[in-house]
Amino acid sequence: MKRYSLVLLSCVAALPAFAALPVGTTAPTFTAQASLAGKEFTYILADALKKGPVVVYFYPAAFTAGCNIQAHTFAQNMDKFQAAHATVIGISEDNITTLNAFSADPHYCAGKLPVASDADGKIAHSYDLKISEGRPGMKDSRGVELDHGLAERTTFIVTKDGKIAATVGGVKPDENVMKVLEIVQKIAAGESIN
Repeated sequence: MKRYSLVLLSCVAALPAFAALPVGTTAPTFTAQASLAGKEFTYILADALKKGPVVVYFYPAAFTAGCNIQAHTFAQNMDKFQAAHATVIGISEDNITTLNAFSADPHYCAGKLPVASDADGKIAHSYDLKISEGRPGMKDSRGVELDHGLAERTTFIVTKDGKIAATVGGVKPDENVMKVLEIVQKIAAGESIN
């Protein structure tokens, strides 16, 4: 199983950066089936934006090495995101059953952040993200074969007015979270993020 995890880690970590939507663009709105602490609900970006900035983070697949680290780092820092009046939604092509388990797992989302299913890749495509096909036989850290596309790891910070204020990609999963947190805190403090 370790060999499969290492193969998957190297494959997922090597996903190239793509031309994501640029800063200043209006973020595409979406509605998706999501899970928080293992409970399904309908996530609506437009509703979340009424409360403040939203961190929309795309990741390749639940229960894979880099995505596990990223979800865990978000969960550990969720109180800091909330203090900055920001909400977070993770998005992957995983099915909702997988996301129910991922969102509740104490080692990853730990019931602290919601994750949404983009099973057909339409949300990722609307944000101009590349979706790579997994290799046959690729398995997650539980030994379950991955049967879906892998969106590139890219995070968008969308402000209350619906505009993309910043995009973070091309960095390690934990660095992604910390850079995003720094940007959200600057927005909350009324500071320039450039």
